[in-house]
Amino acid sequence: MPDQLSSRRHFLQGALATASTAALPALGAQGLNAPGFDVSPWTGPLSAFSLVDTTGKTWRPADLRGRAVLLNFWASWCPPCRAEMPTLQQVADFYGPDKLLVLAINFKEPAARALKFAASTGLTLPVLLDTDGSVARQWGVNVFPTTLTLDHRGQPRQRVRGEVDWSGLPAERLLQPLLK
Repeated sequence: MPDQLSSRRHFLQGALATASTAALPALGAQGLNAPGFDVSPWTGPLSAFSLVDTTGKTWRPADLRGRAVLLNFWASWCPPCRAEMPTLQQVADFYGPDKLLVLAINFKEPAARALKFAASTGLTLPVLLDTDGSVARQWGVNVFPTTLTLDHRGQPRQRVRGEVDWSGLPAERLLQPLLK
């Protein structure tokens, strides 16, 4: 069974990469923007942070090294955030945490509210708590949802503002350069 899953994952990754390359002309001049979201560069060093997740684990930049990372800022009161979350879970499950780490950073809500949302939607991603909004401010997040991307070397790459279908071709175009 594990060999079958590995083969299927490899096949799907190749198919998605081929399909996303073929779809580039339909994705805008850079192939990165699509209806509902826009992409801009995110540069500079990864600022120091220390966030606790809903299990009590503290996350720091050193915990992110060696894999691509999506830092998704969201809130339960945000309809586009709620709509986007299942596809973030799908892409995290597809690649696995050793290749792509997806961190759902809740913006200024009580831990109980974030936990209730995660439980009601079946979310198993790590949910980090930005209880005072300081990390969001530090990284210039002022639109929800916003996803900041890091490549496998830990280098900031993109700021993605708005709702993304992370299981779709435009998202695959964003993810591929991070994973190399």
